[in-house]
Amino acid sequence: MALTGQVKEELARVRVAKTSCRKAEVSATLRFSGGLHIISGRVVIEAELDTELAATRLRHAIHDLYGHTSELIVVQAGGLRKSSRFVVRVVREGESLARQTGLLDARGRPVRGLAPEVVSAGVQEAEAVWRGAFLAHGSLTEPGRSMALEVTSPGPEAALALVGAARRLGVAAKSREVRGIDRVVIRDGDSIGRMLERIGAPETLKVWEERRERREVRGTANRLANFDDANLRRSARAAVAAGARVQRAFEILGDELPEHLRQAGELRLAHKQASLEELGRLAEPQLSKDAVAGRIRRLLSTADKRALELGIPDTEAGLSADLLDL
Repeated sequence: MALTGQVKEELARVRVAKTSCRKAEVSATLRFSGGLHIISGRVVIEAELDTELAATRLRHAIHDLYGHTSELIVVQAGGLRKSSRFVVRVVREGESLARQTGLLDARGRPVRGLAPEVVSAGVQEAEAVWRGAFLAHGSLTEPGRSMALEVTSPGPEAALALVGAARRLGVAAKSREVRGIDRVVIRDGDSIGRMLERIGAPETLKVWEERRERREVRGTANRLANFDDANLRRSARAAVAAGARVQRAFEILGDELPEHLRQAGELRLAHKQASLEELGRLAEPQLSKDAVAGRIRRLLSTADKRALELGIPDTEAGLSADLLDL
């Protein structure tokens, strides 16, 4: 997941001057990275992030925008946890921050989606929401068949709010539940690129697009190579079939064969893997590809008519089923 780390590092360095955008980002980061806990009857906010840079960004924003202090707890890697995690915790005034960021409504009830003022905000706030959600729980896979920009959601309401924010940015995102976990996914390559640009990751976008282009070029080359191989195999099988039919034609016609047709047939038998164009160059005098094909075609049709008159197997009698399909 190298690209995911690169995106998050770039997003954590984005400078945002507009206060409403900073608040939208904080609200989304808190919603998608953890949320509310009740400890000893007090509301505590915890946000678990996978980079120290993102955690530091969140702590500074909470202090600058709302005046609350927070603590940073580092959870070391171990067991099923492959990398360290960074938990931003607000204990004092946790309930106040929860109300300010829309985690709680005016009556103190938990908000399952995003705050109404964030959902109904403008395009720049929608960008901030996606930036915060990705910093909290996003991932970006390598370009290819299964490429995706994805955010794991704490619930269907938050997922639908994120889909709506993407729609305001002109990006098609889908919400889906996989094994009981809600996810918001963008799969189209152009849409992934547009979202990376909108949320503030142009450098990662360049890397991603370069890898995508290389993969497409490689895929096209492989398809062409496979196509060429198939054509070569088909041509070789057709030459083998033609050689077998010419041999049977000689047996049927014997001496009753015009010389120019005999010469074409002998060329086919002598050079079984050669193309019609190559046979034309070997003829004396040289013939065109169509002339060679026409002479072999007349040779075979003449032999088939003679076989029908004599009541004996024709030129296709000895061919296997796969050769007859050519």
